Amino acid sequence: MGEENLTNQSISTRCVHAGVEPEPITGAVMTPIFQTSTYAQSAPGEHKGYDYSRGGNPTRDALEKSLAALEGAQFALSFSSGLTAIQSIIHGLEPGDHVVVCDDVYGGTGRLFRQLYTKFGISFDFVPLVDAETVGSHLRANTRMIWIETPTNPLLQIIDISALVKLAKEKGVTTVVDNTFATPIFQQPLSLGADIVIHSLTKYIGGHSDVVGGAVMTNDSAWAEKIKFFQFAAGGVNSPMECFLLLRSIKTLDVRMHRHQENALQFAKEAEKLGPVSEVVFPGLESHPQHALAKEQMSGYSGMVSVRLNADLKGVTRVVNALKVITLAESLGGVESLVNHPETMTHASVPPDHRKKIGITPDLLRFSIGIESADELIQDFVQALEKL
Repeated sequence: MGEENLTNQSISTRCVHAGVEPEPITGAVMTPIFQTSTYAQSAPGEHKGYDYSRGGNPTRDALEKSLAALEGAQFALSFSSGLTAIQSIIHGLEPGDHVVVCDDVYGGTGRLFRQLYTKFGISFDFVPLVDAETVGSHLRANTRMIWIETPTNPLLQIIDISALVKLAKEKGVTTVVDNTFATPIFQQPLSLGADIVIHSLTKYIGGHSDVVGGAVMTNDSAWAEKIKFFQFAAGGVNSPMECFLLLRSIKTLDVRMHRHQENALQFAKEAEKLGPVSEVVFPGLESHPQHALAKEQMSGYSGMVSVRLNADLKGVTRVVNALKVITLAESLGGVESLVNHPETMTHASVPPDHRKKIGITPDLLRFSIGIESADELIQDFVQALEKL
């Protein structure tokens, strides 16, 4: 399928075809794994478009074309991890620059900002972005970027992308949206005006808990040039095998995401009825504070459900240890269901006072609902709650 037709195709069709063309020599339908570090040159400095695989690889090129098509972007760059993708953006800033970050952000992102980049003279303020009207008070003369996650991790708050984009453009500030939880299937930040979109490819896009990766998508050529230079100069790129696996996974992304969502909605509705559960947070529930915004901004709600139990850490530990189908583990977005305890796992690096302030407390669990039988996932949770 020609690239010129991609913008006219549905996202389900793009998932299957974008970036993938039959290999010209053999006619192979699947993109080959170009497992090479270097390429023969016909003369010094003359080659067929590739000289060294850190700078470019045909399998990675296909992945990047696919990712660009999914997000409606002109440019996409893939990386060895989501955190490397984040670094490629922050390296586009200068000492003295200021970044406003949503307070409920992935623990690894916060750790990167607080512990690594502040020593290079870049400052970060972690503030609530849910109330877009108050964000302007946090902007300074040296603010260069607003960093958004929506839905947030792990509290699943919904941030109004369009409202913050409008504010940012008035101030000449770049907006970055981490779209990992929603995926391009359910949310398109660039179409809402965002400048840059990032993904941890490890999660839903990879979808099988067997590969680590990250990606950055943008329509801004200046940012694309900066990020491409970082990719080449710093070298944090995916291996050809990882690119192949990610391309394979993208083909089923649309199908998987709808099953994740269906199961998550059923799980969340049933969890609301359980006595030991004090709160269920899922954007698809009418009880969610930003449910109306989620309906407007997203075309679906993904598969993440956060739950608070009427229990202390010991009680919560008994529950997660009693689960038989759902696995206690870091990460999310795989076909198998996982449960995470943010306070002691993914967000343990967040300063304790900040964790407490925003609500990452011992009673909180974050479920990544997989594609198993929803009834059996609910039964598993119910039987585990009996340990309380």
